[in-house]
Amino acid sequence: MDIIIVGCGRVGRSIAEQLNTESHSITIIDPKQTALDKISDTQNIMTIQGNGATFSTLKEAGIDTCDLLIAVTAADELNLYTCLIAKTAGVKSTIARVRNPQYISDISLVKDELKLSMAINPELTCANEMARLLKFSGVNKIDSFAKGAVDLIKIKLSDNSPLSEKRLADCANVLKDGVRICMVERDGECIIPNGDFVLNSGDYIAIVASSSSAAKLLKKLAIMSNRTRSVIILGGSKIGFYLAKELDRAGVSVKIIEKDTDRCEHLSEELDGVIVINGDAMDEDLLLQEGIETADGIVTLMNTDEENILASLYAKKVNPKAKTITELGNLKFTSVFDSLPLDSVIRPKQLTGEFIIRYVRGMQNSLGSNVETMYKVSSGQAEALEFRVKNESEVTSTPLSKLNLLDNLQIVCIYRDNKLIIPNGSDTIEVGDTVIVITKHQGLTDLTNILR
Repeated sequence: MDIIIVGCGRVGRSIAEQLNTESHSITIIDPKQTALDKISDTQNIMTIQGNGATFSTLKEAGIDTCDLLIAVTAADELNLYTCLIAKTAGVKSTIARVRNPQYISDISLVKDELKLSMAINPELTCANEMARLLKFSGVNKIDSFAKGAVDLIKIKLSDNSPLSEKRLADCANVLKDGVRICMVERDGECIIPNGDFVLNSGDYIAIVASSSSAAKLLKKLAIMSNRTRSVIILGGSKIGFYLAKELDRAGVSVKIIEKDTDRCEHLSEELDGVIVINGDAMDEDLLLQEGIETADGIVTLMNTDEENILASLYAKKVNPKAKTITELGNLKFTSVFDSLPLDSVIRPKQLTGEFIIRYVRGMQNSLGSNVETMYKVSSGQAEALEFRVKNESEVTSTPLSKLNLLDNLQIVCIYRDNKLIIPNGSDTIEVGDTVIVITKHQGLTDLTNILR
């Protein structure tokens, strides 16, 4: 596909890099040549210096043959205007980044009026993800499929876990029906396991289950703790604002520690039920004074990855039972970050890229079984994909045991008529099903791609 990206900041570069790995033709526009040089040095991407909100620049970028335009500059208004110009030029699909909290309530109206394909708010998306992780405090990551009916949860096996030192085939008495272990992460390597695979303590495992079954399993594995009642947020960024608002709405006691005085005043005005403290979140005495030792959750949202990592490690040292969530902006050195004893790591740019790649793959659909949901798992080594089966094909009405599936791929579950099916070889995929697949292969756009 021919894709134009307007805005070559950190988010624009991240999206361009991720889409480039999917073999699309990418052109990125930015007024700053230095920003363009950062990506052209490492990626085979066309760059154009100029104002992406002008028709002349868009025409130079190939707007006449463009399949999708993505506007991710720092200004919401500029992104919306750029999409309007692109629509006028005949581009069928446009995506705008809209970050301002004041626009959130109007976003659906704006989306319809401008005929946007998608309006994405990376900060709000991250805050929602963090709120879910705080709800399931023992979980490292949680992704939802089938409109929230199916969960894919990532947990770490403790030394005394009833699953440790067991073959997958022998875990049935613990897992029960409707639950499957579909991925194992060991020493930084992602493994799609079979029944003979032996689990070890220290492994990170991904389990697929219905939402109700997942909650029961977490309690059985002694991973689910008491409800989160108090959270300290270190940093008053937009993510912190959205997260505090969501937690306060859920009845959680929230404190924000922010160094900038003007930002503190703004947060205090906008968040009635939240305590906002003007201070340095890297001050150990202040953190102890404000109750970091007794908080149920600690979220680090400061300006640098180094600060966030150090603060999370310190929080875990003084309060081992607390759930810590660490924001990281850097998508590099993931193997190093993942080796640190951090509970959950959120990468906003990666989440934004996943949303957009999911939409792009849906656009590429040819047989009516397109990607409805897509998550990167195991630091991007694998993907969990949700397909909606709309038409007959070579994968439907055939026992799974007779399908010639790719290696390093597993059909995790089938969701049919509001029921979750953990399939065996005799089960079939039928029109109308939702099928969830986990695979180490990148770029699958249609369910038929699971075949050799």
